[in-house]
Amino acid sequence: MSWQAYVDSNLLGTGQVSQAAIYGLNGGEWAKSAGFQLSSNEVKEITDAFSNSEGVLASGVHVNSVKYLTIRAEENLIYAKKGAEGICIAKTNQAFLVGTYKEGIQPGNCNKVVEGLADYLKSVGYVCTFKIQCTKETNASFIVKYPLSLVK
Repeated sequence: MSWQAYVDSNLLGTGQVSQAAIYGLNGGEWAKSAGFQLSSNEVKEITDAFSNSEGVLASGVHVNSVKYLTIRAEENLIYAKKGAEGICIAKTNQAFLVGTYKEGIQPGNCNKVVEGLADYLKSVGYVCTFKIQCTKETNASFIVKYPLSLVK
């Protein structure tokens, strides 16, 4: 399935997401709905927000030239709104997904769709896994998931 098909079918096709996009963590655009565009500054703001939740909670987040008030920010999720409209941004290992909702769409439904696709992408192997066997003295082994994830 193409990235555009994920946007068209798995996000917009549900009727619970008004506009959507998938961007690589390096800033590259993978797919988007018509009329939806993130500027390079907006992409940087979003990628920075995942490592600075206090900052995005204080200053909000810009998406498609609209400033939203951040209501919740976690390591891999950002929820924000402006009036009756809002956004859900979910980070995967290599990309982030943005879904917007308009008045009449329940925020939780949009969040569920965006988070569900992000979880699916994580589950189908958009991760590189390495097993490292430590020395005899430590008697431990670890699985390192690239990027930035360590599982004991």
